[in-house]
Amino acid sequence: MDLRPELELLPLRLRKLRVDARGYPVPWFVAWVDGPDGPETLPEFRAMDARKFRDAVKQRLCWVCGEPLGRWLAFPIGPMCAITRTISEPPSHTECAEWSIRNCPFLSQPSMVRRDSADLFAAGAQEAAGCPIHRNPGVTCLWVTRSYEVFDDGKGGKLITIGTNERVSWWREGRAATRAEVEESVSSGFPNLLIAAKRDGPFAVEQLGKYYDRARLLFPPVTEERRVSI
Repeated sequence: MDLRPELELLPLRLRKLRVDARGYPVPWFVAWVDGPDGPETLPEFRAMDARKFRDAVKQRLCWVCGEPLGRWLAFPIGPMCAITRTISEPPSHTECAEWSIRNCPFLSQPSMVRRDSADLFAAGAQEAAGCPIHRNPGVTCLWVTRSYEVFDDGKGGKLITIGTNERVSWWREGRAATRAEVEESVSSGFPNLLIAAKRDGPFAVEQLGKYYDRARLLFPPVTEERRVSI
């Protein structure tokens, strides 16, 4: 199957991935479910293969291409994950993560929404652990670190705490995101975190405030144009 013409040239590590009927490369982690052509012939982009999660963690494999990782671990995450430093997916190579951020429809197109996931379990796939916020945040944070830790989410799933950032970049529509775009995304998503924190009590709310302040230090700098307009 040919790649869609609007997509960038695939990095070498991604060229071995299968391409779906629409012309999109299928990331290594994607679950394959039964389709019109037989068992496990249809990629379900909304869900991960639980076996791949296990292998990625135990063998230090890239979440996108499936090849061994090196020193740097890249996590393409939403602003809320940048605040909590918690995510449900293992890391990738930096070049694999950057290609995904620039070319994946959900990551590169703020208007793109996830399809209803009610049929996921019927298809035999597994949805992400934890309490994911099912929205398109509009911006993506590429968090590069050297470490991460896996922990139980208390409901039978696994979540990841990402390590201290070595470098961070923010993206929107395949380009560098502005501070205003990041702040807009955070303002629309943060209430979801606050609701969850309030259910856990005052200490959780206070801790969330500290996490928020910590994350703001990593936002893109204010541009000169905005400084003049304030």
